[in-house]
Amino acid sequence: MELIGEIAADRPLLVLAVKEEAQFLDTDLPILLTGMGKVNAAIALASTLAAGPRPTGVVNLGTAGALRTGWTGTRVVGTVLQHDLDGELLATLTGETYGEPLTLPDGGDVVLATGDAFISEEAARVRLAARAALVDMEGYALATAAATAGVPLRIVKHVSDEAGDGAARTWRESVAECARALAEWAEQNTPYRS
Repeated sequence: MELIGEIAADRPLLVLAVKEEAQFLDTDLPILLTGMGKVNAAIALASTLAAGPRPTGVVNLGTAGALRTGWTGTRVVGTVLQHDLDGELLATLTGETYGEPLTLPDGGDVVLATGDAFISEEAARVRLAARAALVDMEGYALATAAATAGVPLRIVKHVSDEAGDGAARTWRESVAECARALAEWAEQNTPYRS
């Protein structure tokens, strides 16, 4: 976890998983690098928000794999779900509901599936495509932490790969292009400079 800049109550906090995704951000806004995965993301954002001050909102910028053919570019997420938590089974065991999909304000109809597995097999991609268009490793955890703290969240993802065979190689090759597109989105859609 690394916080770059200072959080203020009159501006948003940009949150990304890794420095590769943030490499072209040249902004006065504070940037939180959480590390990859749901646990790192949840701990980093929750502890940062708890320490205060709280930002006006959180904007998660990052890369995502496309689960469906033809999905490219930068997308604002409307719903996020966990693909690696079997909430239905847990409900039958405990009677409690865990891990329900979360709807985000200002989002569209894009559904993002979050899990700790980097999806790089065609069978996993096909299985997840029935529930979501994109896949990442941090979105649901960040949405949960922000909602718990009462801070609005936007999730913005740039498609880096097709989440099937060869996705890891494709991510490494495309992350710089994705970072450039995310920086452009942030400059156009946030109070990028003081």
